[in-house]
Amino acid sequence: MKVTFMGAARTVSGSCYIIECAGARFALDCGLHQGNREIEKRNWNLDEYGPKKLDFILLTHAHIDHSGLLPAMVSKGFRNPVYCTGPTRDLVEIMLLDSAYIQEMEAEWLNRKSLRTGSKTHKPLYSIGDAENTIPLLAKVDYDKTFEPAPGIRVTYKNAGHILGSAFIEIEYDHEGRRTKAVFSGDLGRPEQLIVPDPDAMEGADYIFLESTYGNRNHPDKERSLDELAKAIEYSYAKKEKVIIPAFAVERSQQIIYSLFLLRKQGRLPHDMPVYLDSPLAIRATEIFRKHPEYFDEITREYIENGEHPLDLPNLHFTESREQSQAINESKGSAVVISASGMANAGRVKHHLRHNLWRPGASVVFVGWQGVGTPGRKILGGAKKIRLFNEEVAVAAKVFTINSFSGHAGQDDLMNWLGSMQGRNVQVILVHGEAEVQKEFGDLIGQRYGFEVHIPEYMEVLDLVPGHEMAAVVDMAVARPRVDWEFLLRDSENLYEELRKRAKDVQNRPWVDQVDLRDRLLDVNRNLVELISEM
Repeated sequence: MKVTFMGAARTVSGSCYIIECAGARFALDCGLHQGNREIEKRNWNLDEYGPKKLDFILLTHAHIDHSGLLPAMVSKGFRNPVYCTGPTRDLVEIMLLDSAYIQEMEAEWLNRKSLRTGSKTHKPLYSIGDAENTIPLLAKVDYDKTFEPAPGIRVTYKNAGHILGSAFIEIEYDHEGRRTKAVFSGDLGRPEQLIVPDPDAMEGADYIFLESTYGNRNHPDKERSLDELAKAIEYSYAKKEKVIIPAFAVERSQQIIYSLFLLRKQGRLPHDMPVYLDSPLAIRATEIFRKHPEYFDEITREYIENGEHPLDLPNLHFTESREQSQAINESKGSAVVISASGMANAGRVKHHLRHNLWRPGASVVFVGWQGVGTPGRKILGGAKKIRLFNEEVAVAAKVFTINSFSGHAGQDDLMNWLGSMQGRNVQVILVHGEAEVQKEFGDLIGQRYGFEVHIPEYMEVLDLVPGHEMAAVVDMAVARPRVDWEFLLRDSENLYEELRKRAKDVQNRPWVDQVDLRDRLLDVNRNLVELISEM
């Protein structure tokens, strides 16, 4: 088996592994690269995937960092099956259409800007038409039913317990008369997570491709999460202000609704406090969750059988339109507002923060990881003000952080799942994690279980031959292009020296011009201060 790591190698996005074995060439996952500009440039490196040469794609789950590049593959000629579970198929449909809309809108915005400056125009990464052409390729498979997508390759989907319909994938093939098995964890969930069952146990493997997002830490328990959420509600309800919850549309929004259902049963959610799910994508995702109760865990199904659906609340309102969303901020009194995006860097939640972040009685509840440079990360870092829609907004609301809603397994969960392989000759490849976390986690795996651990680089080619050491080929100039800090700093110094020279002439210009230039320089310096604080 030869594996090329197209993403999620020392990063947590762009999951995609091109696999060649038993005469077939296929991909496992096909995710969008998300992050800084250098990371996102990888989305355009489509020829390296060889879309027309892929025999099929195996999809672990619907999250966009695992599925979001599928329409781009289709735009480049991919026309073969994409295997996934039923819920994943339904969720992928709405998520890809939403992603395509964003791609088109961003290209349109850039083109308006380019036309004003006479610059070249931009094409979207893919179009809504590409997303629509992807949907018919989605082929439904069931858990625990082995199938052959190509001769000599046997595939079994197992419940990963991450989100609805998520799977870890077992691939079996014969190598020189010996049956070989590779397991790809996808994103592995946590035991006792809301809505979905616990992850299935692993039954043996030669190679394990293991996610490592939280490989260096564990999550707080569920009850502490409910207590923190109840405190935020109590705080803002007493002051007649709003509770703003930035949440991702798929999985996290449904978990929050479920948690509010539990608080209501405990008498800790005021009966007259409205709850708004203000994200069209989250609304459609919630409807898909309700469509697939057979994928719920036993506790959730018992609630439903007793006439209590955890995704129902008497005071829950779905706000589809922009006008309905705007009306939330015009309304008086307290409310819970669940809105995308989860890092507060896009979508309607930015408007809710603009209207409420400066209010001392309001609450902001973060329920997921906040990326570096995002408004959410800045608020959690103690910023006194953040910039929203080119306006400085004071941070006066009370900020709550709830870390236990994560759908990813923590360190102990990952180690316990891997522990069923103890005493076997297993080789572990760590994917979907930050490099520092993977190093710490890999050392722990080696110390406790004695497994050989490998941490691949972006675009690395790994040869896996049973009974042999893993053989990797990597071009570091591609994997991690060198940053020439000396050149960058020298260039900055030269620019500031030129600025100093020109400032002498500026003093003779009209006062209005001087003030305008001063304000622009202050903006540059403010950005520089932020950059320095992150270094």
